[in-house]
Amino acid sequence: MKKLILIIIIVFGLAEYSIAFQNDTVKKELQKEKAWDDIAQKEVDHSYRSLTVKLSDDGAKYVRFILWHQQWLQTSNLAIDDAPLRLNTLVRRSRVLAFAQISPRFLILTHFGLNNLTTANMNALGNQGDGPQMFLHDAWTEFKVLDNSDALYVGGGLHYWKGLTRLANQSTLNFMTMDNTRPFVQWHSLGITDQFARHMGFYAKGQIGKFDYRVAANNPMNPANSLGAGADLINSANGGIDSELVYNGSNVPEANGNPVGNTILEGYFRYNFLDTESTKLPYQVGTYMGAKKVLGIGLGFFAHPKGMLNTVTAEHSDVTHLAADIFYDAPIGSSGNAINAYASIINFNYGENYMSRWAGTGTNIYGQLGYYIRKAKLMPYVAFQSGNYEAYNNNLNAFDAGVNYFVNGHNAKITLEYHTISNNPLEGGLDANGNPNGVQQLRLQLHIFL
Repeated sequence: MKKLILIIIIVFGLAEYSIAFQNDTVKKELQKEKAWDDIAQKEVDHSYRSLTVKLSDDGAKYVRFILWHQQWLQTSNLAIDDAPLRLNTLVRRSRVLAFAQISPRFLILTHFGLNNLTTANMNALGNQGDGPQMFLHDAWTEFKVLDNSDALYVGGGLHYWKGLTRLANQSTLNFMTMDNTRPFVQWHSLGITDQFARHMGFYAKGQIGKFDYRVAANNPMNPANSLGAGADLINSANGGIDSELVYNGSNVPEANGNPVGNTILEGYFRYNFLDTESTKLPYQVGTYMGAKKVLGIGLGFFAHPKGMLNTVTAEHSDVTHLAADIFYDAPIGSSGNAINAYASIINFNYGENYMSRWAGTGTNIYGQLGYYIRKAKLMPYVAFQSGNYEAYNNNLNAFDAGVNYFVNGHNAKITLEYHTISNNPLEGGLDANGNPNGVQQLRLQLHIFL
């Protein structure tokens, strides 16, 4: 009897403990659900603060880090009739940039990364070719010449203080369009005389009231390493006109044995009629999305004395490009919407009938227009360029139409674009008769920068 009573007491005790345990568990689960409900009811914080390490209490001395990725998905060339549709992925850009200001008198900047990593140039271990490799984009030092004035800074190294146009100095972090206009007429020297739009040399820049400027004296890249090694890329064999010129004058001395063609001069001069833009770094903003009201008119030049060589006469000649542009980016009324507009005209002069990788002797016009709809976080846009070059029988035209969806401003955005280039055998494929096609593509970009 005593054993039975003890068993009953133990069973009831365990039952009570089990009920208490279950009640406690249920209570905790309800508390968790309430906590999740509270979190769900709160708006997620997408705000961004720059990755900056302060080196002084007032923040005047600092190191700033910027990281960004641009992932692309694009179709194959839709201009080629009956070709199967393919979707191709690539890492358009993967970059790291850091700059330090530990004195108002000097600044140091380093920028490295990769471009255009595709399944075609990847390799097994990432160390067997150039495709997967990170390389140096920018490395320069800069000194402020005058203590109490922004009128003059000088710097040197592998730099991006370019001449000609605003878009020659375009930032890749905040394009209004999906990318810089292609063919890269604004980056006309990319891979021709420079390393991915960066020259090695010295520059001066400054700001005086509403006026700012940048000028540079650079050395050209070895023509043997350039795209096409300086050869004329459009001739009668591919639908153009032959030229006697080759862009390798810096590699060939004159008849007297003196070396020439080792200096490139370029510059860009701008007047800001409304808000003044920063010139701390060279990278020009694509759109401020209504945060500023900017109207800037610029003039630029690019000169490479004796950069060209005539293969028939063995004489050297000059490369001289001139440009003018206008940029407008401003809010519209009180809605928070904004408009973006840009136009440029560039006169390229390499010499008679010469065609380089991106542009040739002749004139190019470019324009873009975008409208930011704040409530929808959308910015549809169009862009157009037309090049009238001596080497072509027809104008080389390009057209882009797209839309940006700003998840969190330029820090996180998605862009969809239709891209087309006509009359360009360098960019497009060939049809069944061997005649050059243009390019037609749909492109999607996922962009994040911190």
